Amino acid sequence: MPYPSDDARDRPWVMRTYAGHSSARASNELYRRNLEKGQTGLSVAFDLPTQTGYDPDHELAKGEVGKVGVPVAHIGDMRALFDGIPLNDANTSMTINATAMYMLALYVTVADEHGADREKLAGTTQNDIVKEYLSRGTYAFPPAPSVRLITDMIAWTYTNVPKWNPINICSYHLQEAGATPTQEVAYTLSTAIAVLDAVRDSGQVPEEKFGQVVGRISFFVNAGLHFIEEIAKLRAFSQLWDELCRERYGVEDEKMRRFRYGVQVNSLGLTEAQPENNVQRIVLEMLAVTLSKDARARAVQLPAWNEALGLPRPWDQQWALRMQQVLAYETDLLDHDDIFAGSHVMEAKTAAIVEGARAEMAKVAEMGGAVPAVDSGYMKSQLVSSLAERRMRLESGEDVVVVGVNKFTSTEPSPLQAEGAEAIFTVEKSVEEEAARAVAEWRSSRDQQAADAALEHLRTAAGTDENLMEATLECARAGVTTGEWAGALRDVFGSYRAPTGVSAATSGSGEAPEELAQVRARVRQTAEEMGTASLRMLVGKPGLDGHSNGAEQIAVRARDAGFEVIYQGIRLTPAEIVAAAVQEGVHVVGLSVLSGSHLEVVPAVLDGLARAGADDIPVVVGGIIPPADAEQLQRLGVQRVVTPKTYSLTGIMGEFVEVVREANGLDSPSPAPVAGS
Repeated sequence: MPYPSDDARDRPWVMRTYAGHSSARASNELYRRNLEKGQTGLSVAFDLPTQTGYDPDHELAKGEVGKVGVPVAHIGDMRALFDGIPLNDANTSMTINATAMYMLALYVTVADEHGADREKLAGTTQNDIVKEYLSRGTYAFPPAPSVRLITDMIAWTYTNVPKWNPINICSYHLQEAGATPTQEVAYTLSTAIAVLDAVRDSGQVPEEKFGQVVGRISFFVNAGLHFIEEIAKLRAFSQLWDELCRERYGVEDEKMRRFRYGVQVNSLGLTEAQPENNVQRIVLEMLAVTLSKDARARAVQLPAWNEALGLPRPWDQQWALRMQQVLAYETDLLDHDDIFAGSHVMEAKTAAIVEGARAEMAKVAEMGGAVPAVDSGYMKSQLVSSLAERRMRLESGEDVVVVGVNKFTSTEPSPLQAEGAEAIFTVEKSVEEEAARAVAEWRSSRDQQAADAALEHLRTAAGTDENLMEATLECARAGVTTGEWAGALRDVFGSYRAPTGVSAATSGSGEAPEELAQVRARVRQTAEEMGTASLRMLVGKPGLDGHSNGAEQIAVRARDAGFEVIYQGIRLTPAEIVAAAVQEGVHVVGLSVLSGSHLEVVPAVLDGLARAGADDIPVVVGGIIPPADAEQLQRLGVQRVVTPKTYSLTGIMGEFVEVVREANGLDSPSPAPVAGS
């Protein structure tokens, strides 16, 4: 993957679209079409069961199979995924973390079957588990064993797949979880320190060769709409990374110290309201990571304009690719030296981020590093607080404007959405049924003795300091499933539930006190009328959807509005949510679903409440939910459906109060429309 240079017009950054859905074969067809359109690399999106180490027929996988990516349950799926694609020539990015070792083992095994030269395999496994505990939630094991898996992968790839980037330390989701530029830089580099220290201390890489390991570390960042700030952030990243490589790890080779990063521009910043505005947002964010030559991305992938509505269609992904191609081939962007060099504004902004990041990194170091800072809940609570403050500023209009959401909201009908539901891609229900049937057939047709022996070897090795990559490759060749591989390691490493960060989070001072005070008074009044000390709300995240930012912000604002909040974190079964609602005697249940599984998991919760004799507890659902699906959920008994179009959290709290009053037969005037709806 060439670094942009003077001849970069002929060799621009690697161009990708993040893609994968339904099945390995369907995704293979999509990859081939994208490559034919001029895409120069592949970026594999895996579905949530694959990301978290469950097979398609597991209880937690219900409703999630093939929704946000491709299901890969075994070597047969990986063969189908890359059928007809020459892996010697491919540059493949895999957005995978908890199960990264297994996905790499499957990929390398398929490459071996193709006769590919391992030394020529090029690509990246994201493999950054720390940010999973802080943002996306697709972890499978506790932090320390997870870092051990990363360490083993880095050491193994250094020797066996030298062109592979074994980790792509990822600040992308930290920004979406609320990180300021300072926090984004500080927590990302703290993660890099934790990983590199672990590799160095493992003794698996000769000291004199450690610089080459450092040189394979890459990063994956987010680019938002604060254009100047984003460029300064990337320059700060580059400066601090160079300093860290020289001073902590003694890397003398300048090339090995280069801050190598890929980028996807901000997806959660895309809006459901007036979604056509997302096109210009994407273009401006792309400029922030390509305009400054000294801090230019090595790989760029763009979301589609309609991702806030659901899964984009192939045409929408093509549009995102064409944005890059126009920028790279029609403009003079690549013809000049860095146009920001010597800018006093840029230098001052960069210096401020560097100074703040150093101070925050020092705090994390005092706690013992990134892993203890995860376990303690410190980093998570900082992110939840930052996002809560940002939400308050958004709703008050203090200093954040989102065009079409909290300003300039009048609009003409969009011709881009004229097709209605057809404007997004939907996954057929049969996909999950077929995947569950196929994985059962796979297990019954393989050499079970070989699979059992491979899994036993993996368990045994996990209890020692043996590098786990070879045992994992043995599992891949023996036809072990992703769920079985992860299950064997859970037997040894145990399970884990990350801190939510909600209890220690603050909302900042930028709130709208009058509106919040009114809702708080309404909560007190309702509790008094019901003869209870407080109104209790359960916030639930059913299924494998780990994007918990919305749920956490609802929980924080509900607490600020006077509710007693029960929030147990992510990855709960409908049965566990029902049990908690009954045990805690809650007055309302709020379910958050962003993965598209709402038509499967929400009815399961409603049915569970009915069977428990608790169907009088009202249920509110929030997430990326198309209007037709919202109507169906309300017919099934959901009292309210909240989507990203409804941006006022305080207004949503008012809706929760009215739902409780309606469910308990309390007289109530018609509630005012929720702000932003």
